[in-house]
Amino acid sequence: MAKTKQTKEKAVASQASSRSSKKKGAASSADAFIDKNPVLKTAVAQIEKEFGQGSIMPLGADSTVVVPGIPSGSLSVDLALGGNGFPRGRIIEVFGPESSGKTTLALHAVAAAQANGGVAAFIDAEHALDPSWAKKLGITLETLLVSQPTSGEEAMNITELLIKSNAVDVIVIDSVAALVPQKELDGEIGDSFVGLQARLMSQAMRKLTGAIAKSKTCVIFINQIREKIGVMFGSPETTPGGRALKFYSSARIDVRRIGALKDGEEVVGQRVRV
Repeated sequence: MAKTKQTKEKAVASQASSRSSKKKGAASSADAFIDKNPVLKTAVAQIEKEFGQGSIMPLGADSTVVVPGIPSGSLSVDLALGGNGFPRGRIIEVFGPESSGKTTLALHAVAAAQANGGVAAFIDAEHALDPSWAKKLGITLETLLVSQPTSGEEAMNITELLIKSNAVDVIVIDSVAALVPQKELDGEIGDSFVGLQARLMSQAMRKLTGAIAKSKTCVIFINQIREKIGVMFGSPETTPGGRALKFYSSARIDVRRIGALKDGEEVVGQRVRV
């Protein structure tokens, strides 16, 4: 037993030394690349002096080449996303028809983050989070941060503060369609407000993207679908909130219900295509 333990310790130590030697090798080759070009070396030194150490570097010298992730609860989805699940420090959009499993997929990521000792937050703009269902999925309700904002601006400001705290591993916003701008709330039903939500999302994406990358927080936006009127060719479906979220998302996950799971005649679940 003692020999086996010593062998395991040696193996772990050799793996650690191998990783450190690889990092040192990458750093030394990056330094050599910069050193052999005096003009480039001067430019890099000037940039680092003005903007700080690490503001520019060869990609191989950075330890973030491999993006860590949060498991989605489905091995197939994890593999489709690159093998590590929902990437940390990135924006993810999950969209699809009603009752297709969008929120359930996001809640599985919340449960996985909590299981690994992480902190999760749920921005419930739809005011429709079911605590009993979340508990069945393995979520610890006592440690889940939940906010039910009254406007889209409030939701995005809360999200920004959570991201910049560097204390939250995953944030779920449910949903983009429910992020109503304050100006629309102040108006009356029937008033026309063109492009307000799109401008809100565009500004939010510009402000949040950099903070998300630095904090390594995984931010999952759940979105609905709408039908475009008069489309003769191609898909008539679109997602609300403008185009900004599409551009800033590292992955867009389309969730569709394709069938029912039955125990005899009783429906006990549903088959979903992601």
